[in-house]
Amino acid sequence: MSEWKVFSLHMGKAKCAVDLGDGSERGEYVNQDYILQKLGRPHRSISLMYCYYPLDEGWPGRASVVHASPDVSFAWDYPYDDYFPYRGGLNGSTEGEPFTCMRDIRRHGQDVTLTMTIDPHVTDDHLIAIAKDLRPFGRMMLRVNHECTGDWFCYTKRSTYQEIGAFYSHFCGILKEYAPNVKTILCTGGVDEGKTQIEMEDCFAQAVRDTDMWSIDKYFALHWGWPYDVAERGGTSHSRGNIRDIFQYTKRSYDRFCQLCGGEKKPMMMSELNADGDVTGPYDQAAMVREFCQMLKEEHADWFTSFSLYQFRDRGRLGLEMEDPNNDQVGIPQPLLDTYREIIHDDYFSPAMTLGPEITLPVTLRWGGAEDADGLAIPLHFDGNPHFCELVFEDDSNLMLELNGRWFYKSPKARTIDLMSAFYEKPLTGACDLTLKLFAPPAEGENDLSVADGLLNSYTTIHALPKIRIRFEPVELG
Repeated sequence: MSEWKVFSLHMGKAKCAVDLGDGSERGEYVNQDYILQKLGRPHRSISLMYCYYPLDEGWPGRASVVHASPDVSFAWDYPYDDYFPYRGGLNGSTEGEPFTCMRDIRRHGQDVTLTMTIDPHVTDDHLIAIAKDLRPFGRMMLRVNHECTGDWFCYTKRSTYQEIGAFYSHFCGILKEYAPNVKTILCTGGVDEGKTQIEMEDCFAQAVRDTDMWSIDKYFALHWGWPYDVAERGGTSHSRGNIRDIFQYTKRSYDRFCQLCGGEKKPMMMSELNADGDVTGPYDQAAMVREFCQMLKEEHADWFTSFSLYQFRDRGRLGLEMEDPNNDQVGIPQPLLDTYREIIHDDYFSPAMTLGPEITLPVTLRWGGAEDADGLAIPLHFDGNPHFCELVFEDDSNLMLELNGRWFYKSPKARTIDLMSAFYEKPLTGACDLTLKLFAPPAEGENDLSVADGLLNSYTTIHALPKIRIRFEPVELG
């Protein structure tokens, strides 16, 4: 019998969930072990950006590679969007991207948000194939043809806005039939000051009703001319907004979405949020993000469910890290990283934890997703700040662990997890009790669809606790 008591624990929704963009036309994907080590906690979701233009010449090559040209002077001047190519779909494979990234994300206790720009002229067999690709990946979110009231993405140049709205609604129907685990995010323009309707409302009103979630993208500052020019005062390829104005714009947009749905409320988010350091510099960038998050708390904005920071590592100045120009595997932390880390550890942006009754092992844990999971809570007593604190496992479990506000990942191959970094920034000043939290996301990053509710849940049986080694002084004293 274990010397430790064990209680059931449920992880639920945060007051405002935080997601993080990881890779785009401006930066490469960064593995989740690195991000977790830098930020100290997992996100609700990690956002990936891909495109699907299978009818185009050069596909599935990346547009900036197969259509490289000295005449390109804008990021979206290629024949199709310069996102990473989606390698699945009709006659595709789920062995490559984005599926390798999606598995990495889900193993680390996070949901997936997949942004895809899709040629509206693809036939239903393409859309059905995409839906079937996504079935094993649990409660993921899909943002299709985002910023659909703009004019920069290729799909807006190939179809009318009315056709784009109809395509969105049609794909929503296909997903509900073939992949009901996937929730759709509609990303439109919002309601400008002095207006009463969203942009191009006639074209997208039905999509507003058909989607599962609503979103707008709003950068507090943005240099859209990057990387082809430099933002300087008086230039015309950048802008900077006011945080209060953007907050009110978002609220007006949400209210109008609700009106279009007869009063029905749906999750409202900002799927891309940041201030561009090209415009603000590094210090105002951090200050603007902090100001917006503080406003969410002070205004008790319970209508606003989440935001996704764009992005972790960026070749420009839109990331928590800037990519080292000498080595794309190295990130240079920006002041925003420390500010953001502080924000996401605030209770307002952290998942809710509900302690249940004492239980005995073995126990089967359920992983529904980052906003609905059943885990274990193990109370631990500390006489003071430890010198050693580690867990030793004898199994190949895949786990997410939390102690003293810091999260750790245990892969199936790992046997010893050193928890001491939970005390480096937050050392204990005396005796106290802490709770070790344990959750079990799917080890392969995919759900087992042979299980009755496998579209939405995965299960892991915990037969025994790890050995918990805590010592309060060095092994040998000087």
